[in-house]
Amino acid sequence: MKAFRIRPRRTLIVALAALAVSASACNVRDELLSPQQPGTILPGDLSSAGIAGAEAIRVGALGRFQQITPGGGNGNQTEATLLGDLLGDVWKSGDTFSQHNETDQRIVQTNNSVLSTAYSDLTRTRGFYHDAISAINAVEPDKVAEVAEQYFIMGYSEMLLAELFCNGAPLGETHDGTFTLGPPLTNAAVYAIAITHLDSALALATTKPGNVKADTVLAASIRNAAAIAKARTLVDQGKFTEAAAAVAGVPTSYTYNVTFSQTTNDNNVWGLAGQISTRARFVVGDSFDIQGTLKNALPFASAKDPRVPTIGSPLPALNTQRTFDGITPLVAQQIWVNRCDPIPVATGIDARLAEAEARLQASDIAGMMTILNALRASPQTLGPLAVPAMAALATPATQTDAVSLFFREKAFWQFGRGNRLGDLRRLIRQYGRDQADVFPTGKFHKAGGAAYGADVNLPITDNEKQNQLFTGCIDRKA
Repeated sequence: MKAFRIRPRRTLIVALAALAVSASACNVRDELLSPQQPGTILPGDLSSAGIAGAEAIRVGALGRFQQITPGGGNGNQTEATLLGDLLGDVWKSGDTFSQHNETDQRIVQTNNSVLSTAYSDLTRTRGFYHDAISAINAVEPDKVAEVAEQYFIMGYSEMLLAELFCNGAPLGETHDGTFTLGPPLTNAAVYAIAITHLDSALALATTKPGNVKADTVLAASIRNAAAIAKARTLVDQGKFTEAAAAVAGVPTSYTYNVTFSQTTNDNNVWGLAGQISTRARFVVGDSFDIQGTLKNALPFASAKDPRVPTIGSPLPALNTQRTFDGITPLVAQQIWVNRCDPIPVATGIDARLAEAEARLQASDIAGMMTILNALRASPQTLGPLAVPAMAALATPATQTDAVSLFFREKAFWQFGRGNRLGDLRRLIRQYGRDQADVFPTGKFHKAGGAAYGADVNLPITDNEKQNQLFTGCIDRKA
């Protein structure tokens, strides 16, 4: 399946320039600070922008989506998906930034400046997607697949917002050039909104009798991508049977990648969690570190699983390499070893995992194992990584053991792609486990061995408080 490439940033600059024309009368400070304020295109601008302008706006919106994926950001900038994995057990901070260290320790402050930027980036994307949809429909109404793609990335972004952040995220909207502030919403309400946009993507990308507009390679890809994202959102809602049905037709070999270019921006996972110790600010998580055994954390580094290849040991006695802070042993991921390596955001493997969880929920352990072992029986591809066939897993004896095995397998298949925090929250919310049996607990590897905190999600940051309807998270529950 074709992987779709994000175009160079010089094209994105053209798109942003077009957006700036209509924003010139706005207060610049408010425009830059507002986490919900999208780029606004007034109705009259669309007809004059033409096809070239609409294309620039579309590509600019895809560039915004690229930036909220784990590889997004530049240099030390960290996006919400990577921060979510840091809050879980995927990464450990080897940084000097207090903002990264407190996230890793699960004591995230609402004035965390790194998270503030990440939150703003994630929420602002919705405005750019809306603008792209309006621009394409105004001058290229036959390009239904391109519109479907915008609805897909909109629904995906909303799903991420609910998976990563506390209850209470507002969703503002722009209609006819007028921006309206939104009230705080529960995660459940945000998931429901995401589903409506993913359904729009599916409807537009599905070929119907007499309609050949959706009979394109891009449309076929978006049908699969939107189905996978919808299944993931349905699982978040606890609708497991519906999730399995949504992805029944998705091939296991399918992937929707975001890509990077050395001339524009690198894959930031390569930059922040790679092999160069002078730059590495994150290391691969493990079930032990310099403080000893780390309860609940998966042994991503020490398991030597081919889905998570690494270099280095978490133990200082076995590893002379250190990260940016000069203290943390460097355990470098070896999935994204080149600065332009793509990151998958939706794959056929994800589809099979949704089907396996539906079997798990039905207490069909044998059916779940058939799906999991079928994935292991054949070589698979995850972005740049070729995963060889692996030995079959033994069938667990109890439902509790089956849950543990499933989420472990899922974590290794989806390592570093921003799925883990949502799954840890679901283990509490849907499977009834206590957070002390889900999230890393014990002594933190920094801060003099202080204990981990109790955060199970990312807080909505203080920059949202300029929205008079928002006063803080509704709650911090899973």
